[in-house]
Amino acid sequence: MYAIVEIAGHQFKVEKDQRVFVNRLATEEGKAVSFDNVLLLGDGDNITVGAPAIDGAQVSAKVLKHLKGDKVIVFKKKRRKGYRVKNGHRQSLTEIVIESIVSSGAKKAAPKKETKKAEPKVEAKAAAPKAAKKATGKADDLKKVEGIGPKIATTLIEAGISTFAELAKTDAAKISEIIAGVRGNHVTDTWPAQAQLAADGKWDELKKWQDELDGGKA
Repeated sequence: MYAIVEIAGHQFKVEKDQRVFVNRLATEEGKAVSFDNVLLLGDGDNITVGAPAIDGAQVSAKVLKHLKGDKVIVFKKKRRKGYRVKNGHRQSLTEIVIESIVSSGAKKAAPKKETKKAEPKVEAKAAAPKAAKKATGKADDLKKVEGIGPKIATTLIEAGISTFAELAKTDAAKISEIIAGVRGNHVTDTWPAQAQLAADGKWDELKKWQDELDGGKA
């Protein structure tokens, strides 16, 4: 049996005992992880296609190790501008091994968990809107930092970084790990410094600096 499953924003064709390199996962090494966004299942001549996913299907795997991929050189040049920039990038990856592929029944256990913890979840839901309102009120427009687009801004907020001050305190390497699942070559070296200027309200100084940047790169 094989399956086509979406893992960390990419689709993979996997079989049992197969090793796969995916974008960095938050799961620790040695821990089990499962993926329920199964788009297709194949078992001999029988092929099941989801719409878009197959209800009850699940792919279970084990995290073997976290690592970085091969270095990719990105070279940019602007004609007649004297502009030449060379950057290197190594994608953060996770190696996993597929342990099982289940065609049905993966979602049957969900109602039991909800029944056992019905009262705590009701309380959590009641408190959630208040927390969301507070976060919305304090959040800054992170897209004002050169190199940050809507997708990256959303990813940072989901990781708990919603203000310029919080972004300024975050190491560039840590930011790269957080946005590893976002497609593109993102160089985060200047983002904390840009965020600090924004947090201090030094917009003129920030604008002057950003005019010299290209996608957040000096």
